Amino acid sequence: MSVLVFLFVAGAVFFFVLVITSVLKRAVDQYQERYVVQDLRNFNEVLLFVDARSLFALSVCLMGLLVLLGFLISGWLLALLLGVAGFLSPILLVRRYRIKRLQTFNTQLVDALQAMANAFKAGLTFPQAIEHVSKEAQDPLGQEFALFVKEVKLGVPLEEALVNMARRVGSDDLDLVVTSTNIARQLGGNMAEMFETISMTIRERFRIEGKINALTSQGKLQGWIVASMPAVLGVILNYMRPDLMQPMLESWFGVGVVVTVMVLVGIGVLLIRKIVNIDV
Repeated sequence: MSVLVFLFVAGAVFFFVLVITSVLKRAVDQYQERYVVQDLRNFNEVLLFVDARSLFALSVCLMGLLVLLGFLISGWLLALLLGVAGFLSPILLVRRYRIKRLQTFNTQLVDALQAMANAFKAGLTFPQAIEHVSKEAQDPLGQEFALFVKEVKLGVPLEEALVNMARRVGSDDLDLVVTSTNIARQLGGNMAEMFETISMTIRERFRIEGKINALTSQGKLQGWIVASMPAVLGVILNYMRPDLMQPMLESWFGVGVVVTVMVLVGIGVLLIRKIVNIDV
């Protein structure tokens, strides 16, 4: 029996490694194709190119592996908790990195706009100003601006290249810059003054968002503490008095109660985050 269990676990681990290797290889190829690079400076950048279907397959494989391990180690309760954590972990990891990359881009964009305004005052054209900033800026802004410069040099119209960059990044601040730039190029205007105004506007929005995050951080922490209490108490009771917990976990009614509690807790977390998430 132990040999069959070992073979089953080994097969599950092998299948999971095979899936994650295939997903990461596809993502690395897409990364190198977009940015035309030979090596990876930061492996987290690969997460940008994990598509939704591959991410779902990775989440399901990790969930199955952790459910199996949890059931072999303790029982259905641990298996259920590890299964939920295994399914959500890849999704949350990719989402967290994409949000962090977007925040970094928006922060860099403020200084980049000021640098471009200074470049306009020095007599540079718009493509020359962006090329100058792309060489000086760190990733990810340097990557996106460099890709924009490559598209323009390959013959893509400047307005279309700007729209492509805004679509790739998905930043509201960059959308504002792109829309303002295209309008100013068509109707005329002081580009240096416009970029300075946009830079000041984004800085003020960052200040307001920071103040709001400081005021709502307590509510977010309270939501996570309340949401984790049922799971923590269940694990503690199962460890201290397994004779009381096992009858519930061995019946379909008990399992249904646990699943219902987890669903309601998840809905509560989403509602709390919706309340404290104030968009500026």
